Amino acid sequence: MALTSELYNTPASRLDSFVAQWLQPRREWKDEVLEAVRTLEQFLREQHFRGERGLDQEVRVLKVVKVGSFGNGTALRSTMEVELVVFLSCFHSFQEEARHHQTVLHLMRKKLWSCQDLLGLGLEELRVDQGAPDALVFTIQTWGTAEPITVTIVPAYKALGPSPPNSQPHPEVYVSLIEASGYPGNFSASFSELQRNFVKHRPTKLKSLLRLVKHWYLQYVKAKCPRAALPPLYALELLTIYTWELGTQEDENFRLDEGLTTVMELLQQYEFICIYWTKYYTFQNPVIEDFVRRQLKKDRPIILDPADPTHNVAEGYRWDIVAQRACQCLKQDCCYDNKENPVPSWNIKRARDIQVTVEQWGYSDLILTVNPYEPIKQVKEKIRQSRGYLGLQRLSFQDPNGKRQLLSSHCSLAYYGVFSNTRICLLETVSPEIQVFVKNPDGGSHAYAVDPNDSILGLKQQIEDKHGLLRQQQQLEFRGQVLQDWLGLGSYGVQDSDTLVLSKKKARGIPFPLS
Repeated sequence: MALTSELYNTPASRLDSFVAQWLQPRREWKDEVLEAVRTLEQFLREQHFRGERGLDQEVRVLKVVKVGSFGNGTALRSTMEVELVVFLSCFHSFQEEARHHQTVLHLMRKKLWSCQDLLGLGLEELRVDQGAPDALVFTIQTWGTAEPITVTIVPAYKALGPSPPNSQPHPEVYVSLIEASGYPGNFSASFSELQRNFVKHRPTKLKSLLRLVKHWYLQYVKAKCPRAALPPLYALELLTIYTWELGTQEDENFRLDEGLTTVMELLQQYEFICIYWTKYYTFQNPVIEDFVRRQLKKDRPIILDPADPTHNVAEGYRWDIVAQRACQCLKQDCCYDNKENPVPSWNIKRARDIQVTVEQWGYSDLILTVNPYEPIKQVKEKIRQSRGYLGLQRLSFQDPNGKRQLLSSHCSLAYYGVFSNTRICLLETVSPEIQVFVKNPDGGSHAYAVDPNDSILGLKQQIEDKHGLLRQQQQLEFRGQVLQDWLGLGSYGVQDSDTLVLSKKKARGIPFPLS
């Protein structure tokens, strides 16, 4: 079959040729576009903007960064859009950027409008586009490009210091980002160099897959549904990179048809997708850890920007439309081999495996590798095979600043919003024992196996044995009522997996410090 510009009519075996012939930019055309952009970049670097509207300082351009497809090396041949991030001297914090963003856009628009020729570049349709964040958009026309080039400029705070390219920023950068409490994505431009490098330094073959997925998305999804609130291209890029990482173990040699098929299959499962990376931010800092864990508990699909944890790039879009189009793609020639068999896909999980540390009093920790979508009953079976229990296994976990919860055998960790490494507590009970949670003064909690008919004093003895707090100093409450030592838990209506509150008794009117 002759090669065609129509993806759906291209056999799977010809996809490499399809990318090379129809999607890969020609060197001459790319150079012409980039030369025009370099002229614009040079103009911006040389400009000083006079402050106004509360911005009482001269504004200088510190750096101009090419982002988007031209910046990360995945531009399609038909692409006539260039995105630039301009780091400015007037922004010293995320708060200042938010305060002066509109003023700076006004100053830049005024300057560009007064210099429309821009050293030979014809500038037209200068406007401010509403977005996250707002940006300056215009077109330039040169003798070397047949069509106008749309340029988007986003002013930003230079949050990253002079660290080596692609290195991990200091955690305080992300702490300040989180504490700035901006609208999701409003400050992403400050991390544009990391976003660009996350894609730019990937293998050439992966960039071919990225071009293929982007071409499909633009031609068969966005072009067919121009008014729908569809996900940004960046979200599709990140999902494709995740697919390649897990499907090939980051192998540079793979089949494009298998990659395309796998991406389409994953898109159909969008309601279960939870994707994130710990390349630039990790869980080592408690502020970042708590924030990211809360992000991962939100409604899926979740695709966290690898450079900006505050931005779920998948949130709020019509993924159902994308899934429908992906289903159609899987029925086309590009997803069938020469024998008219469906192209096999890679084995991809909708979320990465995580490390689960199983704690049990009196035993060393047991570390398991678990997928968040794996049923809890399978986790229990792994524990049984490792330690061989006869009683009833009771698993529970506690989020930071949250309540301890019982993990149901019929659910998964994903059901509880757990998509990152976690610690769970194992308790073995033998009938008629039940499990109760005791919340400590420091906010943490622990599980205990008790017979409902045994006295409260017996539970206090367990607490003393486990934590060293003398039972005479313990006060236990349930639903606001102080529990008396000689009564049983059943007397107070305590049932399985209920939570009791532990505090230290006061002695002679002087409170004990709680720890």
